[in-house]
Amino acid sequence: MNQDPKPKHPVPARGRTLAEQVGARAARKLKARRSGPPGVWFGLGMMGLIGWSVAVPTLLGAALGLWLDQRDPGGRSWTLALLVAGLTLGCLNAWHWVSQEDRAMRDEEDGDA
Repeated sequence: MNQDPKPKHPVPARGRTLAEQVGARAARKLKARRSGPPGVWFGLGMMGLIGWSVAVPTLLGAALGLWLDQRDPGGRSWTLALLVAGLTLGCLNAWHWVSQEDRAMRDEEDGDA
């Protein structure tokens, strides 16, 4: 008889067996069912986190710009330039938080399927 040396179901690339993958998926489903959907407080907390992640760099940029303008009263407005830089940095920071949360929610949905 000619036997194929390769198994019919190879071990996944992550090195976990099929039983371990099924167990992990079942555990994720049970955890999602116990925790339920995110509530209002979760949404408010996320909005607060995003708001602060934009506001803090913007205010720090404006404060540093004011300080630089007082120390070097030239033709340039450091306040405006650093305010815009802080706002840009804050928006990138908020985008990072939102994309990270979106990725986590998609991974959780994929685990439930």
